[in-house]
Amino acid sequence: MQNPLEFYRNQLENHQTKARDLFKKLSLYSLLRLAVFAVTVIGIYFTFKQWQLATGIAIIGIVIFLFLLSKYTDLKSERARFKRLVSINEEEIAIASGDFHERLDGSKFQNPKHFYSLDIDLFGRGSFFQFINRATIKEGTQKLVDFLLANTTTEIPKRQEAIKELADKSEWRQNYTAIAQGVKVEHSANSIIKWLQHYKPFLSKTWFMITIGFSLASLVVLSLAIAEIILIESLLYWLLLGLGLTGRYLKQINIIAQQTSRAKDTFRQYALLLNEIETATFSSDLLKEQQSRIELEGRKASEIFSKFSKHIDALDNRNNLLSAIFGNGYFLWDIRQTYYIEQWIKTYADKVDHWFEVVTFFDAYNSLGNYGFNHQAFSYPEITETKNTILAQNLGHPLLESDKRVDSDLDLQQEQFFIVTGANMAGKSTFLRTVALHIVMANVGLPVCAKSSKYKPIKLITSMRTTDSLTDDSSYFFSELTRLKFVVDTIEKDNNYFIILDEILKGTNSTDKAIGSRKFVEKLVKLNATGIIATHDLSLTEIESQLEPVKNYFFDAQIVNDELYFDYKLKQGVCQNMNASFLLKKMEIV
Repeated sequence: MQNPLEFYRNQLENHQTKARDLFKKLSLYSLLRLAVFAVTVIGIYFTFKQWQLATGIAIIGIVIFLFLLSKYTDLKSERARFKRLVSINEEEIAIASGDFHERLDGSKFQNPKHFYSLDIDLFGRGSFFQFINRATIKEGTQKLVDFLLANTTTEIPKRQEAIKELADKSEWRQNYTAIAQGVKVEHSANSIIKWLQHYKPFLSKTWFMITIGFSLASLVVLSLAIAEIILIESLLYWLLLGLGLTGRYLKQINIIAQQTSRAKDTFRQYALLLNEIETATFSSDLLKEQQSRIELEGRKASEIFSKFSKHIDALDNRNNLLSAIFGNGYFLWDIRQTYYIEQWIKTYADKVDHWFEVVTFFDAYNSLGNYGFNHQAFSYPEITETKNTILAQNLGHPLLESDKRVDSDLDLQQEQFFIVTGANMAGKSTFLRTVALHIVMANVGLPVCAKSSKYKPIKLITSMRTTDSLTDDSSYFFSELTRLKFVVDTIEKDNNYFIILDEILKGTNSTDKAIGSRKFVEKLVKLNATGIIATHDLSLTEIESQLEPVKNYFFDAQIVNDELYFDYKLKQGVCQNMNASFLLKKMEIV
């Protein structure tokens, strides 16, 4: 792979050049259209008395004008796509420099009752989600959130393979995003799927045959009127008959027209994205499986979606007054197009949600592939079945800049429990979140911030940020106890969880806290739990001498030349230097 920043800069320059070139072509087509219009008007003016010639000039002029307009529209759409690609690469360059805190932060996805979503900076300002998210579709964003919260340990190599492949397809990913951004969708795919699956058709095939017969009869009536075989007034009577027949179902047609109008942009967007998926070549099993889901008896899902969009566009012609009157009066247009739409719904309504899911899957996985491309120095964990739950070399926090980040080695085996002590600001909490993100990222299939990592898949459960709740009328201490009970209940059912605790039982006195913390850790060890607890209570470290699975580690702080110094390195043993008194004095608080 090439250097990500170099790639984005090259892409930015290329797309800017293409956008400028297309702007020049658009200007040319605008001048040509103006010239054709002027020549046509002048030609009609000078040949007005020779109506056959004037009509021919008008027809030729209109045809050429419409051709130029079509080309102009296509070029305008293509230029807009390149401008979106420019923005995509500008944003990647900004994010690489650390400027990402104004993006969607996902705060609404924080859930205190989830296994870990509230505790590890997964969502919120400056969060991992805010940094990684590149989803364009609302449902794609939710799918990405679901992946991050899944806490599943199966088929990790399969996910790794898919992410690696998408990481290599940078141009494809960016084009997919640019296409998705090109259609503004106001209504969610879920609401449209629900409507399609519950829709009840009201037109029978008999009515479709009536529209065909009536249209043919209209042509006959028109021909007879022009030949003066019947009175010209017959056209008016026939028109009123057609409007009367259409009016019989006007209420139902209005309802379906309103619904399809809401679905139109969504189907147009998904048809374009399905085409991108269908025409791509994938080698990883997971991506090929997703791609195979949008095949239906040899027909492409994108073509099926496009067909539905065309029926919707045809029904939309009723919004034009002339089309509404003459189209329905002579051809029963609304009834026929409604029948086409109903038949499409009847045939494909139960398959649409699968196709939508594929699109949202790729929208979410684009974020994962993009992360893999941007972090080529990170490593994909080697999945093992050994006793080493995490054996990582140079493990660090993925959101810290590489030149400022201090990495540590970690060797934590199954059913071991680490007690981590350390001074304030020495790095305990950052370390806990580093380990937690390693587990979440590894389970998703992402590369982790480490030189290397051997990993035995395990689920994550945490208790780090308990808060009181006025709504639930619960105190801080009761909320923490509830969370700790949730941890124990979960481990008793399934001990394949990695537990991360940060300074538990903060809502009680020191002696009570020390006794309670000790009993809680002993309980977890008895349940053969695996995990880490960070604490300032040095008495808790005495358990190491009594329980073999417990190991003590610490982060150090030293005072050098009357200044506090941290090395942020994980070391085995117990912290001996605390800094609260020093900091109070240094900041002239006491």
